[in-house]
Amino acid sequence: MKDTDELRQAIIDVCLRLRDDGYIFGTWGNVSVRLDNGNIMLTPSRVAYEEMRSDDLVVLAPDGNRVLGARLATSERELHRGVMNKRPDIQAIIHTHSTYAMAASALDVGIPVLSEEMCQLLGGEIPLTGRFVPSENHVELGEVVTEAIGDKNAVLIRNHGVVCCGRTLEEAEVCCQVAEKSARIYLSLLGSGQRFRTVEEPYVTMGRRYFLEGYGKT
Repeated sequence: MKDTDELRQAIIDVCLRLRDDGYIFGTWGNVSVRLDNGNIMLTPSRVAYEEMRSDDLVVLAPDGNRVLGARLATSERELHRGVMNKRPDIQAIIHTHSTYAMAASALDVGIPVLSEEMCQLLGGEIPLTGRFVPSENHVELGEVVTEAIGDKNAVLIRNHGVVCCGRTLEEAEVCCQVAEKSARIYLSLLGSGQRFRTVEEPYVTMGRRYFLEGYGKT
């Protein structure tokens, strides 16, 4: 993505939509995109979304050094940087504190593959980080998220929230919606006490491949 006024405004607009939809609140939540030169543009730390301006966004190099911007990048910048460095296929990351995903993050396991939406958009299940890490331990938080995400497009941060990714900012936003919907469905199924079925692995792979290679083309 090119560093343009339009891209910067699109990042702010996503933040405002997520706030209005109840996915993020206060200043808890953050967004990043990968620029064409390999650098990462992120939302700043402790700036209210309704007050955020395009020049508040911060650009970091892949090694974490600040390239552009007077603000401090989001305090959770290490999870964005770690995932971006690990996954060249990911171009945008959104971290939210949405209600059902946060509830699911307090369980002992991630969210199994419950729908075709999860297969196609998320690549299957939503894994859970291996341990709780306080937010102030920025580097360690980035490490556990990067380790847990594997090849998926969403990961639950234990007792914290969810990280969702995509090839575009728009796709990452849709992944947030799918992750929150999936968490709500999963919690409802657990509360019902009834047995439920998950999607079998061959269909997970087929669904993801179709979304990446065939959706809109066949």
